[in-house]
Amino acid sequence: MEIKETAAIVTGGASGLGGATARALAARGARVFALDLPNAVEKAEPVDGVTFVPADVTDAEQVADAVSAAVESGLPLRTTVNCAGVGWAGRILGKQGPHDLELFRKVVEVNLIGTFNVLRLAAAAMSTTQPLDHDQRGVVINTASIAAFDGQIGQVAYAASKGGVVGLTLSAARDLASFGIRVVTIAPGIIDTPMLAGVSDEFRANLAGGVPFPKRLGHPTEYAGLALSIIDQDYLNGEVIRLDGALRMAPR
Repeated sequence: MEIKETAAIVTGGASGLGGATARALAARGARVFALDLPNAVEKAEPVDGVTFVPADVTDAEQVADAVSAAVESGLPLRTTVNCAGVGWAGRILGKQGPHDLELFRKVVEVNLIGTFNVLRLAAAAMSTTQPLDHDQRGVVINTASIAAFDGQIGQVAYAASKGGVVGLTLSAARDLASFGIRVVTIAPGIIDTPMLAGVSDEFRANLAGGVPFPKRLGHPTEYAGLALSIIDQDYLNGEVIRLDGALRMAPR
């Protein structure tokens, strides 16, 4: 699918995986609408071809407005990449007692419900575009995590939310097939994003040491590159792709 002179939506687009993907899409000629929370948007550095939109992915009205802005750009909305997410940790039973229910609910709300909220609204807009070859209209790329398969101690909420993203992939692809919209999920391993900015060099080295090959942390640009490849490969649909250097996480 051609990226140039199309509109694209990227959530979590102010930094990290989303920021790298927004820049990569803009470099390929897309008009990118990068959604993120207001405080993140305020800190984002301007990028040619990228419009930063303050929006909470769990808010139906805010996402609908952002999708409308992409549609009103005059370019067909062909690409949506869901990168927004949170990763708070907690054990089912810890020193403070049972896992906080609201914390669990919030992680699932952002990572799973937020992903679905953007998916459904973006797909509705994509379905109205002029079809291309083989009746294709666009692609939605969601972000899971290898924690969906290898959830560690303390990751019960995160693993459950990302497992939900994995679980909806094939069903969503089948749901949207009649509209010419593909759905593919990327499950990253340990990527060097702002979430790791506060850790020590020693801790970072330990994380990298657990990766079979290449023995390092992943780069957001590698996620972005894979996203572009998914867009380019029209026959890739309904699949979850691990991007993790063959890492299989231990319990802790």
